[in-house]
Amino acid sequence: MFQSTVLSVTALLFVEEAVRTAPATTGRMREFNRKHLGELSFEAKRRLKWMDWHQANGENVSRTCRHFSIGRQTFYRWLQRYNPYDLTTLEDRSSRAKHCRQKTWTTAEVMAVRKLRERFPKWGKVKLAKVLLRQGLKLAASRVGRILSHLKRTRQLKEPLRRTSMNRRLWKREYAIRKPKDYVVRAPGDLVQMDTVEIRPEPGIILKQFTTVDMVSRWSVPTISYRATAMSASRALDALIARTPFPIKAIQVDGGSEFMAEFEAACKERGIRLFELPPRSPKLNGRVERANRTYKEEFYDCSNATPTVVGFRSHLRYWEHIYNTIRPHQALDYLTPAEFLADWNATHPLEEVSRTS
Repeated sequence: MFQSTVLSVTALLFVEEAVRTAPATTGRMREFNRKHLGELSFEAKRRLKWMDWHQANGENVSRTCRHFSIGRQTFYRWLQRYNPYDLTTLEDRSSRAKHCRQKTWTTAEVMAVRKLRERFPKWGKVKLAKVLLRQGLKLAASRVGRILSHLKRTRQLKEPLRRTSMNRRLWKREYAIRKPKDYVVRAPGDLVQMDTVEIRPEPGIILKQFTTVDMVSRWSVPTISYRATAMSASRALDALIARTPFPIKAIQVDGGSEFMAEFEAACKERGIRLFELPPRSPKLNGRVERANRTYKEEFYDCSNATPTVVGFRSHLRYWEHIYNTIRPHQALDYLTPAEFLADWNATHPLEEVSRTS
């Protein structure tokens, strides 16, 4: 009995000593691990903050998840992985499959697919599989697709060059350039966006409108034409210069053919800089794209004019007057372009004001 009591007391003292020294041991191990924090990724360091905050605030999972705006399932998954003696357990694991599908095709199948694809480079796996079946080689379309991926990955497939893209890259504009990064738009006339929009007032009738919008004042001058040609774009440029109350310093257009040839020469002759947008970048001409929508919804959808160039012309001139002098613009704090220009001229020095002489 006495011996049993002595053993119990000894065990209790051992447990108390272990509890007392455990935090110090854990702290030393964590200190050793933290020397290698620089080797951890950003995500692992973020997860380590979760664990530290969790232990320092009562180890309440709900509070931790609310504090860091994370899901409970996510936190439990990392808490289960977490080892304070090895902080690399907080790193992402590879998502690569442990057992990958092995290549099952033969050399003859690869050569047959390669030969047929090089003969018909625009055909997909389904068409190729059908033709191969006619030739006596039965291959599933999925297998043909995997063989094509293998040939592309190992650079065994000779794909033809895209001639249209090459011709486009070799085309060099005589005067138009990309807008320089250091070109700053500050005053009215510094940059006017120009675009062509298709108008379909009635079935079978297609007209073209050249829309221009000043980036600062939103002043707009539209012109309508039967076709979008470089000559009609030049006439739209003349109308822009004649009906804009400030000089035009630069125009920004897309790569449309109507903004080449005579139009480009006209800009050069008048000393107006011409900036061409990169391909497939309409968002860079956002002001004029929005104006196109306004003209369609507020003018063409509501007009009762004869659906011809002559019939629309006078009505469009009147709507241009409404757009510039009556219609409030949200982007101008509900001023009209004319009111904005009046305020601009009154608040800027004479040498900074862009206006006609």
